[in-house]
Amino acid sequence: MKALKAGIVGCGNISDIYFQMNNRFDAIEIIACTDLNFAQAMKQADRYSGVEAMEMDDFFANQNIDIVINLTTPSAHYVVHKRALEAGKHSYGEKPLALTLEEADELQALADEKGLLLGAAPDTFLGGGLQTCKKLIDDGWIGKPVSANGFMMSHGPESWHPNPDFFYKVGAGPMFDMGPYYLTALISLLGPIKRLTASAGKAYTERMITSAPKFGDTISVETPTHLASVLDFENGAIATLVTSFDVWGSKTPNLEVHGTTGSLLLPDPNTFGGPVYVKRQGEQEFQEVPLLYGFQDNSRGLGVLDMVHAIQERRPHRANGRMAYHVLEAMHGVLASSENERSYYMKSSCAQPEALPLTMTTRGF
Repeated sequence: MKALKAGIVGCGNISDIYFQMNNRFDAIEIIACTDLNFAQAMKQADRYSGVEAMEMDDFFANQNIDIVINLTTPSAHYVVHKRALEAGKHSYGEKPLALTLEEADELQALADEKGLLLGAAPDTFLGGGLQTCKKLIDDGWIGKPVSANGFMMSHGPESWHPNPDFFYKVGAGPMFDMGPYYLTALISLLGPIKRLTASAGKAYTERMITSAPKFGDTISVETPTHLASVLDFENGAIATLVTSFDVWGSKTPNLEVHGTTGSLLLPDPNTFGGPVYVKRQGEQEFQEVPLLYGFQDNSRGLGVLDMVHAIQERRPHRANGRMAYHVLEAMHGVLASSENERSYYMKSSCAQPEALPLTMTTRGF
């Protein structure tokens, strides 16, 4: 199968794992990159063989690029996706798909009009850990799923991140920063969300940075930093999801799914591996389950790989724009529910992505 050629927009720290796809996957060839800071694009092109740094206009005009990988900051996601689609290229990007639902809806409509694929991270749900969980649920190991719990509990990034200001701006916070990992995992396992109810607040109006190089600077907190929500899924399951930057320590689990005949303990949805534990009806203890799939180490770019195979096989891809839109609406719905003091009913839905084939290898499907 012939490899499709891809180009990367945004050559910051996260780009390294995507440039490494040339060595990890057979179906993708990264041939170009660009960045508003062209020196950074040249630096990455020098580091990775076969990659050419291009000015922005030349990049989008290049007919050899089949897929654009959008690794820009969230505020630029919409503009870059739109430009890629208008240039006739498939587009995949880091989360979120866009900042607003209106922007995301416009992007999906444009992709449909042009017959192109649109996708967005996170793709951690395609890793060996969560795919093993999906197979266990699909094969009936815990019966019918009836409930789930998810907790992302921390005290925020100002103690370790060199530039933590943006985490506390509108459009960020623990929900928009980490929520996509939890929501995407839950949707991949349980299907789309029907309704949600939430409360949101914040412990501090200002935070002090204790990491270098901005030690001692203060941050104005402009978005909720503790959000507790209850999610009703179309299949009848009910999930509790708490995302917080206001917790000093916690022993809560990352994710759990409980069914009529058993319970499943899931790995951190921001990782690709395990461990996975199951406790079935009549058993006294949880048992660790060997992972059934590969891609257990950092495999960011797996969503791009699946998109490439989907293009070649003319099938839907798993980390697709409609699921990313559903996740984005759910996050906005959490804020709307709290602000309006009533339940939020989802307007969108999405298909539950199919499990990966057990026959795939670490080089591809």
